[in-house]
Order: sequence, then C-alpha cells, then structure tokens
Amino acid sequence: MPTENLTNRLLGYPADARLLIINADDFGMCHAVNQAIMSALAAGVVRSATVMAPCPWAWHALRFLAAHPELPFGVHLTVIAEWPEYPWGPLTPASRVPTLVNENGHFYNFDQMQGFLAGVDLDELATEFRAQIDAVLGFGLRPTHLDWHCLRLDGWDAVYDVMLSLAVEYGLALRALFPSQMAKVQSLGLPANNRNFLDSYQVDPDTKAAHYAELLRALPEGLSEWAIHPGLASPELLTIDPGGNYRRQTDYDFLVSASAKEIIWQEGIILLDYRALQGVWRERTREMNK
Repeated sequence: MPTENLTNRLLGYPADARLLIINADDFGMCHAVNQAIMSALAAGVVRSATVMAPCPWAWHALRFLAAHPELPFGVHLTVIAEWPEYPWGPLTPASRVPTLVNENGHFYNFDQMQGFLAGVDLDELATEFRAQIDAVLGFGLRPTHLDWHCLRLDGWDAVYDVMLSLAVEYGLALRALFPSQMAKVQSLGLPANNRNFLDSYQVDPDTKAAHYAELLRALPEGLSEWAIHPGLASPELLTIDPGGNYRRQTDYDFLVSASAKEIIWQEGIILLDYRALQGVWRERTREMNK
C-alpha cells in the first residue's frame, strides 16, 4: 500500500487528516433497500450511494436522485445477480453480450462468479458497463464515480482496467478496494482510498455497532471507504435476501444512530463523498482523453 499520503495532498487536506467516505451500495435493488438508503442519506452519516441500473427498483432510485440533485451518487456496475430467485440481466440485448448471461438471459449468480470472470469477453463487459452508465446519464443525472456489485476482483486486473478506462472516458472517479488497485490509481497521480476498505457484509451483525464504533475511533489518517448495505427488515427483503435481512437492518440502525454522529464528531473525522475525488480525476485525466 502506498506510504505517501498522496490522496490527502491531492484533495487539499493535511497529511494527518482522517477522511472517510461512507457509501450506501445497492440503491435500486429493492424497495426496502431504497427506503433505507433514502433515509440514511437524509438523516444519517451516509454521504453517497451507488445505483444498480439493471435492477427492478432502479427507476425508483433514479427518480429520487433526480428530485434531489444535491445528493452525490455513483453507478454500481452490475453483472452479478446473486439470488437465483430474484434475477436481473443486462441493459444490453443478451445476444450482444452472450458471455455475461446464463441460459435464461440473466446475469450469473455469486457462486458462478469465478467461472464467469474466467470466461467473460472484456469488450462485452465494457459494452454493458457503458450501457449502465449511459442509462443513468440519459435520466438527466450526473454521477460522481463508479464502483461495482459483488465482483471479487483481486487477481482480475483486466476487469478493473475496463472500469478504469470507463472512469477516465466519462470523467468519473473509481473505487479502489485492493492494494493493487489503490497503487494503480495512485500511480496515475489520482486520488483513491488509500487505507483499509470495509465491506459491511463481512462484519458480524451481532457485534456490528460496537465494531463500527471501534473502527471509527481507530480510523487512520488518509482516506478510508466503507461500503455499507442498509435495508429495512421486511417480508420483501427477507424473501429476497434471507441472510441479509437482519444484516442490512443493523447497517441502517448504526448509520442513523446518534452514536455514529457523535463518534465522528468527537474523533474529528472528515466525512467526504466522491465529488472531491471526481474534481481531481477530471482535471488530471483530461490529458488521457486527448
């Protein structure tokens, strides 16, 4: 991991500043998730969300964002549909992206991901990712960044490179999750998360609140990012994501708690969103687009 605190310098903060992006992933997945994200954006410590354009409730999410242009958000690039009983597929006609879909025209599920990544055509992947970005832009919205849904990309540099190329093309920032990705982005002179990345699905929901509080108090200098997955426990969410119903509710509970806000204030943590990064990315990637 880079030792120099390049990101703080590029963003105009002192080297010892403790910066944190709290992003709500999966906006558009279902109604219970949408309601939680909307509430957390309004009343919690969430500073941005990322939209899953192919999902059934994406329209609902996009309408909300259109009504609230002050809210920063990104595109949650999606080519995995993790629940076979609740599938979604590409915005591109399936005949144009055959390596992205199963026999039913849906994206592959989580258990099939490694086989999918091994066989995916990168041009088809770029075509679908571009379609998802264009769908959001076509709604009259202006996203700040790209990230991705459910893909385990450690070791799949070519897939990350597709996303990086699209970020440069569209003037967006890009999430960096693994040290190799952080190093790649920073080697281009671009700001990125340069501290440990947190995926809330990897956190025990029974001890989550205490764990989050501990992590906030120990937050290092530099830019950290938390990918949080809020949802409101409900029959809908329980049916779609039985294991995530409680997990997502506990995320939501912490995000809107007085405790979260108090700890962040006490610790002097600076909450950011991707607008700060996007400005630097755009300035520094203009030359790449020439």
